Amino acid sequence: MSVPRFSVIVPAYRVQAYLDECLESVLSQSFTDVEVIAVDDCSPDLCGEVADDAAARDPRLTAVHLTANVGLGRARNAGLDRATGDYVLFLDGDDTLAPGALQAVADRLDATADPDVLVYDYARTYWHGRHTRNVRADLLAEREPQVFRLEERPELLRLLTVVWNKAYRRDFVTAQGLSFPPGYYEDTPWTYPALLSARRIAVLDRVCVHYRQRRSGNILGTPSEQHLDVFEQYDRVFAFLTARRLERWRPVLSVRMVDHLTAIFNKGGRVPRHKRAEFFRRARAQYLRYARSPGAPGASGAPRASGAAPASAAAAGAAAGSASGAAVGVRAGGGVRVRTRHLLVRLGTRRAFQLLGAEARLLARAHDRTARAARRARAGCGRLYYRLQLRLPLDPHLAVFAAYWYRGYSCNPAALEAAARELVPGLATAWIARPAYAHTVPPGVRVLRPGSRACHRALARATYLVNNVNFPQHVVKRRGQIHVQTHHGTPLKKMGLDLADHPAAAAGMDFEALMTRVDRWDYSLSANRHSTLAWSRAYPADHTTLEYGYPRNDALAGAPPGPAARARLRARLGIPEGATAVLYAPTHRDYLPGHVPPLDPGALARALRERGAHVVLLARAHYFHDAAPAAAPPAGVLDVTAHPSLTELCLASDALLTDYSSVMFDYALLGRPIVLHAADWEAYRLARGTYFDVTAEPPGLVCRTADEVADALASGAHAAPAAAALLAAFRRRFCPYDDGHAAERVVRHVFLGQVDRPPVSGRRPPPAGAAARALPRPAGSAVTHGE
Repeated sequence: MSVPRFSVIVPAYRVQAYLDECLESVLSQSFTDVEVIAVDDCSPDLCGEVADDAAARDPRLTAVHLTANVGLGRARNAGLDRATGDYVLFLDGDDTLAPGALQAVADRLDATADPDVLVYDYARTYWHGRHTRNVRADLLAEREPQVFRLEERPELLRLLTVVWNKAYRRDFVTAQGLSFPPGYYEDTPWTYPALLSARRIAVLDRVCVHYRQRRSGNILGTPSEQHLDVFEQYDRVFAFLTARRLERWRPVLSVRMVDHLTAIFNKGGRVPRHKRAEFFRRARAQYLRYARSPGAPGASGAPRASGAAPASAAAAGAAAGSASGAAVGVRAGGGVRVRTRHLLVRLGTRRAFQLLGAEARLLARAHDRTARAARRARAGCGRLYYRLQLRLPLDPHLAVFAAYWYRGYSCNPAALEAAARELVPGLATAWIARPAYAHTVPPGVRVLRPGSRACHRALARATYLVNNVNFPQHVVKRRGQIHVQTHHGTPLKKMGLDLADHPAAAAGMDFEALMTRVDRWDYSLSANRHSTLAWSRAYPADHTTLEYGYPRNDALAGAPPGPAARARLRARLGIPEGATAVLYAPTHRDYLPGHVPPLDPGALARALRERGAHVVLLARAHYFHDAAPAAAPPAGVLDVTAHPSLTELCLASDALLTDYSSVMFDYALLGRPIVLHAADWEAYRLARGTYFDVTAEPPGLVCRTADEVADALASGAHAAPAAAALLAAFRRRFCPYDDGHAAERVVRHVFLGQVDRPPVSGRRPPPAGAAARALPRPAGSAVTHGE
């Protein structure tokens, strides 16, 4: 029997609600050479049954049932005793592996010739759906040397001191005799020895673990005398330093220790009141024993990174508790407050230390209150200023534009702004954009910061207001003011009042408030009869519908860029010469927390490569998730989420892969193949609600699984005559007016009053097969981006 590449050890205690998801996140990985050891730590809930059920479904999983509750550390040891893989990974029973994580780890291990320890990144996933990447992600930059010892990058000690963000070579673990002690904070005497002993360390700049932040918190956040176990754990760490003759690391670790101890003490809900005096006394004793011995902070001989300050000087940081260890954050130079905390611990002045902590908390609360009050005051002053500006006359030559809640210059409003500047004499245009997106606004257009006096003045006095979403609730519709609602896509999913029967998607929407905003509209743009009917049901109000086509699609419907211009665009995006580019643009799912793409782009790229297709995937997340944790894209994948122009991505690509995103209606104009991945169509349709069954009237081939997608793209089925016929019918229904002049029609109607200019209809699309083709197969072995 072959040895698996990875052994993933999952201890489980009171995590019945999360364990199945945890195990499935490992077993469903695209990299399958793995064994999973689920250790039921005599859990009083259903963890044991969940593990057994998973083992019955997949022979790669072994369920181990302990006869007594031994704690997290010893449960991991029980898993280690049964591990046979080349590398050992740990995953807590309420956390999950990110899609594609094991393949990324395997690729990095291969690239760095099997180091002793590989450190990778994580993201906190909150119960309310928000994801935030580790704030120290910059420490995982994959720079030279690619393989190193801790002396060369001591800043790694600033990362969370946990075991589950690393892969350990199993023979290294055995040779070093690494194991977990009993008690709380058991990660501490494992993590430090592992990093200090490793001769070869590598890092992977990718989120591999989703670290669940449970609403009820974790075990380390509850009051218990076991928080005093931390002292014995640090005794073990310093005993290791002595035994291995690593005393030069004492300055660094003593500072880590004191910061960790004070962090635990300052967490009021951890150490019981009757144990707080004892905890502080023992913290002082630990300080005197370890921090004041030879090699204490400031002593010479501490490890030094190339070109960096001594580790002892860089180590004056703060620590915080984590699910299974200390989160050590190092602030270069320390700071007065940190040094004061250390001094008070050394002197044993607990009450002064508590007063310092109370003062810090009071200052933090006061700062928060002051900041909130200042924001409210600024908002109040801004609203008052806006109300005063409403008393002044409208500016007939001013038009204000915005899109996607001030995310920058894009979509239909951008196309209209450009056309208005060209066609309307004397018109001044302004664009509302958050500071982070101000650079997207072209020269000659005034940029307005949301909430600024200039923005309030423009909203109050501009004659034309154009947006693809609604302006804020406080904005008033003035007599003579013209509001243009452009929308931002042909609707497949239910919108507006049609969401009343879909509470998961509505998410507490205030429909009355929505309709007060809709009542401000003078014009509503539509690209087709389907949209006109949908908008009239979703947003019933007294406004004029302009069924003129979508301005943002003028660039797609007009003359395509020449070969040289397209080649430059593809080169700028990083598309290898000769490769076929497939734009992957999945939509948002209201009923799922966070953003996990339905398809793993890395796995799909590998599957296409294995089938001989010379392809690169342009992966673009929905704009709701453009701040999602970043991860280094795998081979064959380009992350284009941050690219400002979806139109450019469409023009640069050779085919579209999507699920239910409205980009399919725009992309159809190009006559290039479209593949729908409809793995969860039934769930999506029930939760979100849709206006029609896109799987019955698709713009191309419909696939239910990742393998079907790979087969379709590689074989050419996605561009076969049957798929081209579906695309042609789709275009006839949804793209009747898009001829490259929609923006001009809208501007002439709204700004110049030329209402007698009818829309163009009956446009003849280019031959369906003009751009449709199978993905090319290069001679010899396939070469993809990143190889």
